[in-house]
Amino acid sequence: MSWETVIGVEVHVETNTKTKMFCACSADYFGAKPNTHVCPVCLGLPGALPFTNKNAIEKCIKIGLALGCTISEKSIFERKNYFYPDLPKGYQISQYRWPLCVGGSLEVEGISGKKTIRINRAHQEEDTGKLTHIGNQTLIDFNRSGLPLVEIVTEADFRHSSEVRDYCKKLQAIIKATGVSNADMEKGDMRLEANVSVRPAGQKELAPYRVELKNINSFKFISDAIDYEVERQIARLEEGQKISQETRGYNENKKETFLQRSKEEANDYRYFPEPDLPSLKTTKVEIEKIRSTLTELPSQKIEKYKEWGISDQIAKALVSDQAREILFAQAMEHVEVIDRTKLATFYVNLGSKSKNAKELVDHFKATQTQKASQITDDGELGKLAKLAISENKKIVEDYKSGKTNAIQMLIGQIMKKTQGKANPQKAKTTLEELLK
Repeated sequence: MSWETVIGVEVHVETNTKTKMFCACSADYFGAKPNTHVCPVCLGLPGALPFTNKNAIEKCIKIGLALGCTISEKSIFERKNYFYPDLPKGYQISQYRWPLCVGGSLEVEGISGKKTIRINRAHQEEDTGKLTHIGNQTLIDFNRSGLPLVEIVTEADFRHSSEVRDYCKKLQAIIKATGVSNADMEKGDMRLEANVSVRPAGQKELAPYRVELKNINSFKFISDAIDYEVERQIARLEEGQKISQETRGYNENKKETFLQRSKEEANDYRYFPEPDLPSLKTTKVEIEKIRSTLTELPSQKIEKYKEWGISDQIAKALVSDQAREILFAQAMEHVEVIDRTKLATFYVNLGSKSKNAKELVDHFKATQTQKASQITDDGELGKLAKLAISENKKIVEDYKSGKTNAIQMLIGQIMKKTQGKANPQKAKTTLEELLK
């Protein structure tokens, strides 16, 4: 039997606010001593009342706008009830039935061409604490508990792990471009989850189960985890076994998924409106004000660069790193329009170590000047190559005996005679032809 993979993706993004989502604790917790950025609200102590961080809401709306979502003029926080050690209140303040951002889409490279991934919603919630396992002990740090967290949920539109990987990369680039988060996966700013199932090819109905792969912090690992999980599920189904609805983690060393707990359904969380927080009301004027702060998105920049003659590959490399793209934009102000394409190619391939725009431009211009004065004439290079061969018989013997790296010494002789003006690649080609 042939099978079809069905995948939905949930991405959690910590936004870069100064304080937490529902209290005044500092959100700058990374590297701090455990349990030092806490208060009665984020620890869930009896009688402590939350209040909403307006800046966090604005950042969530900005993410929604960048993804083409409709912004709800009224949305409601709800309590998501479940018991887990890193959840001090015994529930998480989240959104389910009335999310802040609804709909939206993102185009990815599908296995058979470009495809559109539908986004169900982007909603605002709070982060949990962090568990650290040491031997038989589990330690809890609540510094992260209560941080503003945006969850971006797609429809089950993915059919291959490569599509998920491309989606997550593009989403990270968008998040960084909006400035609402560093989206640094090593620090936990952005965490990836996938709901995976398989069904017989041609079947329209979704499988009667889904396996959630939880808290993955690498594009490669999410791809590898999905590939392993698909193989595991197909093997079990072909053996006549049933797949349980469950949550699984991924062990990158063993390159396999492992059971964490049985997967809950929405009704298991007993959602109900948060009684201690008012509903969120956002006017059209406020939404448009936030929209006006959006800068060019990565897809728009790629198209602009391609119009300038920059290749698709180089354009994507430029926008994949925000710092790199900013430095390139600054450098373009100091070169002729005709040199933009050359500068882009040079920067991506050779000039990435430049510390600032001036250094990049100086390095680029020096390289262009060097290229302009290079000896590339086949006749002249032929004479130089013949001379190098006749004067270095031992090196030639080494080359012909199989020590192919010896040709570098012959190239060096040519470069020495021309004071570095010979084109090294053409010199190598000429030598190889003569040494045949």
